[in-house]
Amino acid sequence: MDLSNIIWIDFSKYYDIIIWWILSYSPKIIWAILVLWIWFKIISFIRRLLENIMIKQRLDPMLKSFLSSFLNIILKILVIISAAWMLGIQTSSFIAMLAAAWLAIWLALKWTLQNFASWVMILFLRPFKIWDFIEISSSLTWKVKEIHIFNSIIITADRKKIIIPNSDIMSAPIINYTGERKRRIDLIIWISYNDDIDKAKKILDNIAKSDERIFYKDWVTIWVKELWADSVNFDFRFFVKSNEYWDVYRNILEIVKKTFDKEWLNFPYPQRDIHLYNEK
Repeated sequence: MDLSNIIWIDFSKYYDIIIWWILSYSPKIIWAILVLWIWFKIISFIRRLLENIMIKQRLDPMLKSFLSSFLNIILKILVIISAAWMLGIQTSSFIAMLAAAWLAIWLALKWTLQNFASWVMILFLRPFKIWDFIEISSSLTWKVKEIHIFNSIIITADRKKIIIPNSDIMSAPIINYTGERKRRIDLIIWISYNDDIDKAKKILDNIAKSDERIFYKDWVTIWVKELWADSVNFDFRFFVKSNEYWDVYRNILEIVKKTFDKEWLNFPYPQRDIHLYNEK
């Protein structure tokens, strides 16, 4: 084997430089690593303490997550800059390097800018919160499960998991069904023309008054809305807690049906009279 063409590197002349570099910088490196480890532990403790305080204050989960993450990132950046200063690195150059890296990442992911901006709008404008029932752009009603920086996770009534970009949410009309503490139930109750209107109104009023879930003192309305060809139609409106809307809705319909049956009030249904003629 011909070894004449192999380039030999003589490390002996670098020996003193390597030894000097190790002796000069190893204590600083060890000290910087120790400082980083200690401060990261302190930051974790501060973050847990802040989260416990926010939980006790019953802070909104979205705002709690944002503040916790933001504080964690800012403190760690400050600690890393301090460690770089301890190693003799010019902090101004280090900050410029971080800014350049952030700009490069930002430009590479510029298509996510709109989603990130929409997340900020959701965070501060709060059109909805986690576990709210919302309707977006006249679509199905969804329950919000998670809200992330670039997208949100929603659950449909039939337990389908949908991941939707935040920009799609904020660019469409939003109906929040659980945004307020109270929500009104609008029912239409039919009775026959042969039935007593005052009796029917009294029964509906007693049903609303006897149900503790209904805010009777707020606004319960019972009035004749329409006179159809085969029925007299009542508007029966009352307020309940938003999270009890469907339970009360279904239960009241059942109570109305059973009570009307006991009181001999009829629910009319379309009827047609057929006359047969025998032509000679």
